[in-house]
Amino acid sequence: MGIIFDETNKVFLLNTKNTTYGIAVTDGMYLNHLYYGRKLEDTNIRYLLRENEPPFIPSVNQREKNSFLDMAPMEYPETGMGDYRESAFCVRSEGGHRASELAYQSYQIVGGKPELEGLPATWGGEEDCTTLKLFCRDETLGMEVQLLYTVFEEEDAITRSVIVKNAGNSSIYLEKVLSTCLDMDDRNFEVIGLFGSWGRERHIQRMPVGYGRQNIASFKGESGHQEHPFMALVTPETNQDIGEVYAMNFVYSGNFIAQVEKNQFDSVRMLMGIHPEGFTWKLEPEEVFTAPEVVMIYSDEGLGKMTRSFHDLYRNHLIRSSYLHKKRPILINNWEATYFKFDEKKLLDIAEEASKLGIEMLVMDDGWFGHRENDDSSLGDWFVNEEKLKGGLNKLVEDVKKTGMSFGIWVEPEMISPDSELYKKHPDWALQIPGREITQSRAQYVLDLSRDEVVDAVYEMIANVLKSADIRYVKWDMNRQLTTIGSFQWPADRQGELYHRYVLGVYKMQERLTKDFPYILLENCSSGGARFDPGMLFYSPQIWCSDDTDAIERLAIQEGTALIYPVSTMGAHVSVCPNHIIGRVTPFETRGNIALLGTFGYELDITKLTEEEKEAVKVQVQNYHKYNDLIREGDYYRLASYAENGCYDSWMIVDKNKKRALVFYVQVLARANAKSKYMRLKGLDPKQYYQIDGKRYLGSTLMNAGISVSAEMGDFRSKLIPVEAI
Repeated sequence: MGIIFDETNKVFLLNTKNTTYGIAVTDGMYLNHLYYGRKLEDTNIRYLLRENEPPFIPSVNQREKNSFLDMAPMEYPETGMGDYRESAFCVRSEGGHRASELAYQSYQIVGGKPELEGLPATWGGEEDCTTLKLFCRDETLGMEVQLLYTVFEEEDAITRSVIVKNAGNSSIYLEKVLSTCLDMDDRNFEVIGLFGSWGRERHIQRMPVGYGRQNIASFKGESGHQEHPFMALVTPETNQDIGEVYAMNFVYSGNFIAQVEKNQFDSVRMLMGIHPEGFTWKLEPEEVFTAPEVVMIYSDEGLGKMTRSFHDLYRNHLIRSSYLHKKRPILINNWEATYFKFDEKKLLDIAEEASKLGIEMLVMDDGWFGHRENDDSSLGDWFVNEEKLKGGLNKLVEDVKKTGMSFGIWVEPEMISPDSELYKKHPDWALQIPGREITQSRAQYVLDLSRDEVVDAVYEMIANVLKSADIRYVKWDMNRQLTTIGSFQWPADRQGELYHRYVLGVYKMQERLTKDFPYILLENCSSGGARFDPGMLFYSPQIWCSDDTDAIERLAIQEGTALIYPVSTMGAHVSVCPNHIIGRVTPFETRGNIALLGTFGYELDITKLTEEEKEAVKVQVQNYHKYNDLIREGDYYRLASYAENGCYDSWMIVDKNKKRALVFYVQVLARANAKSKYMRLKGLDPKQYYQIDGKRYLGSTLMNAGISVSAEMGDFRSKLIPVEAI
């Protein structure tokens, strides 16, 4: 069993294959963090609490409880009783007081993992994982709190979440319910996060941890382009292969905060959960609030081991789609080909030409509904514009199928246009504050998905479209952040629940979609990659990685994304040059090689390609079918980073049995008078012989000495290097 309790020492050990997480009960009531790191074989670790040092535990030094609370490593720190570091939990009583003291009551160890009601979360049976429930209570408020820990032994992962119940007689107001806290001594930690903006999402940034508080956060109503719900603390020597890593990733798609704090005692506190900005949740007697979960990974083999642990966990225990272990259809999306200017004839022209080259699906993007000829109208009017699509949607789909291709469609269900028929009929369905102008973005408002009637009505419109034709793919977009947060449904003391209730409404809609249409491949999107998070992956096996399809910009975007998420989740397409966003020109071959790392498809007008480019498409399609099983299921290793060296980029995928690998190499900038580079491969069997370009090498030689990669003339050149066991 992955979890044990030492009754004598009052110590819980949560063990994965290679790691241990330790918790102690102190003074019969406090839950203190003991240890997180390499696997331990012994529960005799209470000495790590320094209980024999001042200020001692409260039962020994009754006059210094305040000092104890402010320096002890707390498993779930609270507001108001004496811990002045950032808290994980804050509750306000009906009398207006902000304080709580959760006393440990009991525990339960169960096989498997309970669901989190209404929330995406990792899952597993008794053979996969074990869950520890720690039951705590605040007697003054009559409040009960469960701290949940699930141990995935094979993946070296631990998940945490919190359930709060008002078991008292009066209402209480939750003002902060973070999902996890990790207190430990500083070791000159550095913090790694993912940052960016629209068109350049998830760039890796690393910086020292100093005194005070450093956070990564979003309160835009989405996880966001700018900052990502991920944080890792690393020891200074950490790279891809060595060093210690403490990583957290939030399984949630709304406002979040990830924070590290270093205090005067040189200890650090790492926190993650729903951002408290704008958050209040009223709990009436007997009501329950469930916090989303955080995934924690510890690695003592650098960032590479962390990455592969996240990838394995998410492939095995988060993504549910039947497409997860299948080749996704190679699709062509008409957005950059036509934008809003298309009709059924243009779409069929694209489908007929694409089918000849081996492309398998046509996706009709924005502009097919209402009277939408640009992006300032018709959102909410989810009925087909038959003036644009003569004969209707079903006829178009059937005509596309005759070319040998399947059909997909774009929707944006969370938004509403001011000129739409839906808004004219239900102006109160938009998020708004009475007396204030609704802030527009992209000439659209946000639907109030905290209301079940809105969720039901919009879902039914979308479902009716999907039922009307043989649609096999849906791209679900969300193109703006939330503003003017107010709802006509909820009373004043529940308006602080709207951000979270909105996200729950999105989850309700996507849960219904995946159950009602299990054969549909769902791809999430949020103005590119603004909502690329584990919460979305619970519903869709892939997410549009970025609206920027430039191959060179994609190097940093895909490197940052693949740091956490399986490469099979990254929506990646080949587009035309000059690139529509930044104007760069890159070789067609390089665009294909870089898109091959993700789901692979095309974002262009294929009828305008040259014959040479069409032949290149055929080669890229062949490469996809040749390598996709390996790329989708294999282990990812980062060999070099263009973001770090400014010159070249390289990574490789190795299948689980180490019999086959594929190396990707991109020469971003050519150099004069340059020698070849020796690239040391990773993840191979050191005793196995491999073949590269007809030559035989021992695995240990390839990993220790490397392979030679010659310099080429010109910028933005790339190559694929197959490695086969012999």
